[in-house]
Order: sequence, then structure tokens, then C-alpha cells
Amino acid sequence: MDFSGINIWELIVASLSTFVVGFIWYGNLLFGKSWQKLAGLSEEDIAKGNIALIYGVAFVLNFVAAAFISIFAEIAMMLGTSAFLAGLFAVVLCIGFVATSFGVNFLFSRKPLKLYLIDVGYMVVSFFVMGVIIGAWR
Repeated sequence: MDFSGINIWELIVASLSTFVVGFIWYGNLLFGKSWQKLAGLSEEDIAKGNIALIYGVAFVLNFVAAAFISIFAEIAMMLGTSAFLAGLFAVVLCIGFVATSFGVNFLFSRKPLKLYLIDVGYMVVSFFVMGVIIGAWR
């Protein structure tokens, strides 16, 4: 396999896209207030967080996810798929690995189903967007 089509810029842009999706998803327009209540976080709890650390580590983790999506998107693109299908391929990976792992975690931590659906929904949309960006980069 030739992975020379993978580059740092596609990974950076794909990683940054998760913050855009998160801003919309967890913002006041969509699920922000519901998520905050279900997660049991007050405004004070959120304000106490080390935002630089949270965003920095989140970027690194999303970068790693983007790198793996890029590897699998490279395989999908060799099969002649489009950027959209690369995004769908990333969704399948997300459902197969992330949603199931989150599900186990949520079951044992006794978190509400609605919180699970909000968090997994964000991951599915983020993986799709990362997959489309990475697929379009080809």
C-alpha cells in the first residue's frame, strides 16, 4: 500500500473540523444545555476547567483519530470511492469502534441513554466530516 497521499495538513484540518462540529453540536443551538444537564456539569464546573489543556489534548486525540481515518480512507480511495464515501467509511469505523466502546462505558457508569446518543452522535458526525475532508484531499 502506498500511503504517500497522507499529509500533515489534511490531518490538521480534519482535527480542527471536530471543534467546529463540537461548537455547533454542544452549543446552545443543538444539544449544549441538554448535554450539560445530563453530564451533571454546572456553569461553575465548566468555568473551572483548564480550557487550554482540554482543547490541546482534544486536538491531539482528534489528530490521532484523523491519522487512523486517513489510513482507512486511503484504502477506501484505492477502491475508487469518493470523498463522501470516505466519510461514510469513517462513520462505519466510528459505529464499529467508538459507539460500541462508548456504549460499554456508559452502561457501567450508568449514564443516561440520551447523553450517550448526544456524545455518540457528535462522534459520528465528526468522523464523517473528517472522512470527507481526508477523502477530498486525495
